[in-house]
Amino acid sequence: KLCEGILNILEKDTKTSCQVACLEALRILSRDKKVLVPVTTKRNMQILIRLAKLDAVEDPLERVSEFPVIVEALKCLCNIVFNSTVAQKLSLELNLAAMLCRLLEKCKDQQFADDIKCFDLRLLFLLSLLHTDIRSQLRQELQGVQVLTQALESSLGVRWTEEYKAAEDRDRPPLSLQETDCAIEALKALFNVTLDSWNVHSENESHQFRYMAAILRHCLLTTGPAEDKTEELH
Repeated sequence: KLCEGILNILEKDTKTSCQVACLEALRILSRDKKVLVPVTTKRNMQILIRLAKLDAVEDPLERVSEFPVIVEALKCLCNIVFNSTVAQKLSLELNLAAMLCRLLEKCKDQQFADDIKCFDLRLLFLLSLLHTDIRSQLRQELQGVQVLTQALESSLGVRWTEEYKAAEDRDRPPLSLQETDCAIEALKALFNVTLDSWNVHSENESHQFRYMAAILRHCLLTTGPAEDKTEELH
């Protein structure tokens, strides 16, 4: 009943501070599988999708004041998808993976959007881990390998000297914590999406995997903000 009450409030147009507080409470409650059973419905998923700006096809990410709401809504969706098989099935029905890929594109060249990017990638990782049909959809329909590789390239700040050779800058400072976390989530999602890629059939696929291999090599030469984060990245 508490979760339902929170979602009823979130369905209305309330102040940003109220939305963030409600989403923080829902995020904590959504860690409990028993609590999730009555609230994992299409309507409730759509409320969170709207708050995460996943249904806004054309609208760019411009209002920085809304970013905390987007991040908290994505965190809630991560918990719900992880803990509920019903939510995983609804994610396929609602085409959630396609929405996440679109949001990821909007994060490009957008200041202050690193947290949005990180939890978008985490949700893509969870969906590709927990639902084989979504994994296939990402690979075959949504150009998931390309989208995730570009997200990884952006997080690592790769500069190119040749088509498949990244610049080696040994004096480059370590990645920030946010950049490292984004790169880690992109790597995890990429692993799932490429898991069944034993045969490369087209010239485009061959290019994509050579491009990805060059970025992965660069990743191994990159350090994070601390030793444990560097180890996790590698």
